[in-house]
Amino acid sequence: MMPRRLPIGIQTFREIREGEYYYVDKTGFALRLIEEGKYYFLSRPRRFGKSLFLDTLAELFAGNEALFRGLAAHGRWDWGRRFPVVRLSFAEGVLRSRADLDQRIGEVLADNEARLNVASPHRSLPGRFQGLIAAAHAAHGERVVVLVDEYDKPILDNLTDPDTARALRDGLRNLYSVIKGADAHIRFAFLTGVSKFSKVSLFSGLNNLRDITVSREYSVLCGYTEADLDTVFAPELEGLDREQIRAWYNGYNWTGEAVYNPFDVLLLFQERQFRAWWFETATPTFVVDMLTQRRVWLPQLGQLRADAELLSAFDVGRISTEALLWQTGYLTIAEEEECFGEYRYRLRFPNREVYQSLSNSLLKAWTPNGQETLGHKARLGELLLANDFAGLEQLFTAFFASIPTDWYRNNPIAEYEGYYASVFYAYFASLGLDLTPEESSNAGRLDLALRFNGHVYLFEFKVVELAPEGRALEQIKARGYAERYRAGGEPIHLIGVEFSRERRSVVGFEVETQG
Repeated sequence: MMPRRLPIGIQTFREIREGEYYYVDKTGFALRLIEEGKYYFLSRPRRFGKSLFLDTLAELFAGNEALFRGLAAHGRWDWGRRFPVVRLSFAEGVLRSRADLDQRIGEVLADNEARLNVASPHRSLPGRFQGLIAAAHAAHGERVVVLVDEYDKPILDNLTDPDTARALRDGLRNLYSVIKGADAHIRFAFLTGVSKFSKVSLFSGLNNLRDITVSREYSVLCGYTEADLDTVFAPELEGLDREQIRAWYNGYNWTGEAVYNPFDVLLLFQERQFRAWWFETATPTFVVDMLTQRRVWLPQLGQLRADAELLSAFDVGRISTEALLWQTGYLTIAEEEECFGEYRYRLRFPNREVYQSLSNSLLKAWTPNGQETLGHKARLGELLLANDFAGLEQLFTAFFASIPTDWYRNNPIAEYEGYYASVFYAYFASLGLDLTPEESSNAGRLDLALRFNGHVYLFEFKVVELAPEGRALEQIKARGYAERYRAGGEPIHLIGVEFSRERRSVVGFEVETQG
């Protein structure tokens, strides 16, 4: 294969096809959706190709045959029929009020009326939308295709202001409710977004949507598969470590085959560097703010469990941590199981990029001095390479000695025991190290296993009032944490760390090496 152009940031199907860009053929999925049903909803994280897929559907229904030559859909579609397409998108800009939203809806409807050369007889926004659909059907002689991109963005942009978010949600619900009532005029409808708001809150009345978010057959509808990288992008792989690409960017799963983050892959091929490309451009601040407000115990984030109802429990003022992280792409499905008629999921970080970058973002939010934190991270790696335990004790002490007393007083997350363990964990995780938090029901304590450079490190963190009690190392030995690691033949270091709540400092640090 000859190298092609990389479609970085391009969401227009025509430009990709006419501009000789790489394209991963998703048209087979488009045909299957059209053949199987009529109304669909899909939730995927940002920058995963939802807009491109919607644009592909628009070009397919518009009958633009030349764009599909050589693709799966070309020989299986009736190019003699052309359907009017109504497109609504809220991807552009930030709307901060109901008035802004209503104005934007009016502009979008006007654009569709002009493109389809029709006019609606109604003045209210829902009435105008309904009139647009009916008029397009009458004028073009075919039922209408309705495509909605980033249906939820106006709400997500205002989640930190619940009153505004609710007002925008009500305005969008007012608009989307038209779709079901216009059934006689609609051939196909597809709505996409990041979040999966409950049907009661946002799609009231639109209960005929098929939600394909966790449909196994559509798990790879957005994103790139292993086969895609090995075939479509084969010319770009030279000089890059295939296992490293997989570790950094693969792993997103919606109960089927796992996929790569497409934005990451394209930037990697362009820049030839492994960096958190997606995380740096797509992370809303409200995610870090909410995790901080909820005082999450960081080691448990990659081990959360949820059922289907909990993952769908997303609404203004009622967003579970599991739903927030899963729908925004910071956790993915590791395993699905049916139990007593319910579907339950085990969640995990999808890959190194998300695991390392989210930990790093939380670390920055939880420690006040960015320069000192950066220095501590660099020093941590050096000390582990040298197995310098005296240096580790000094560094662990420095983690908290650098935090001013006023910051503890003014930052509520520092008031609970899990903060200390989470900060330790975040330092290690922000370096991308291979950490395994032990399962524990006590979120104020942390048993942490680290594999690094041919060694195993077992940490137990305990919070004491003032003086060291020696119970951290004792507990590692008493509970036999080292036993499961002996078969590997690697040196095992048992490390007990005690942190004084009163002095806000490490007061105990004991190490015992075995093997």
